[in-house]
Amino acid sequence: MVSKFPRWLVAVALLILTSGAFAKPLEILTSFHPVYVSVLNVVGDTPGVEVVCLTPSFVGCLHDYQLTPRDMKMIAGADIFVANGAGMETFIDKALRQAPSLKLVDASKGIPLIGDNPHIWVGISGAIRQVENIADGLAAADPAHAKEYRENAEAYMARLTALRGEMHAALDGLKNRDIVTFHEAFPYFAGEFGLNIVGVIEREPGSEPGAKELAGTVETVRRLKVKAIFAEPQYPAKIAKVIELETGVSVSILDPAVSGPRDPAEASDSYIATMRKNLDVLQKALSE
Repeated sequence: MVSKFPRWLVAVALLILTSGAFAKPLEILTSFHPVYVSVLNVVGDTPGVEVVCLTPSFVGCLHDYQLTPRDMKMIAGADIFVANGAGMETFIDKALRQAPSLKLVDASKGIPLIGDNPHIWVGISGAIRQVENIADGLAAADPAHAKEYRENAEAYMARLTALRGEMHAALDGLKNRDIVTFHEAFPYFAGEFGLNIVGVIEREPGSEPGAKELAGTVETVRRLKVKAIFAEPQYPAKIAKVIELETGVSVSILDPAVSGPRDPAEASDSYIATMRKNLDVLQKALSE
């Protein structure tokens, strides 16, 4: 039987019917792991939206991070870029110059900072505020999916709120509250749970303290009878080990949730899993 329709009309109809299968997904590019995790939870299963992370999984905080040719290609191909903000991504201006049509979502918008410290997400209240900012930013940049973003954000914020309550219940009664940390990633976390950071071993990763500063930290640990020194899994902890030998105070690992898996199924729950591990570490270290 001969078709009654011209071949070109059939071809056009087939193209229209199948074009949705080949449509480029909306690509949301995130700067590094903590932002990636939050955006994954805000986007959820929203159809036609893809979330990717600019930096490799082993990269920690983006102090002095330099963009690579690969990074610039990813930025050029993205529709929306979600950043932690607060000065964490020093390369934002360069990225926007290279891709002026890229929509920027700043997760730190309107959040009071502790000095110029950008590690907002390490405090759970800060993480909740950032999720809210991300949902608002994505809803404005992609109105077609605003409802999904806001509903997913509400669900994730509820989980974070429950986690915060769980950690307060476990930590608020501890008598030992003085801690020494590896670098300045934990002020928001300490403020959240009433911990006192009495010493910082390395103020920036890789910038080892001088002999005088190291001696001062050792003296502080001894004088205040500090019960816990915390290193981070992302960085070498040899200086912390020196202080451990000098003072007899054990070094434990406290994770600022700055790196982790890239698989979305694993990554989406990684912040909560990391904070629960931190809770176990703190309970053990501060109860001894």
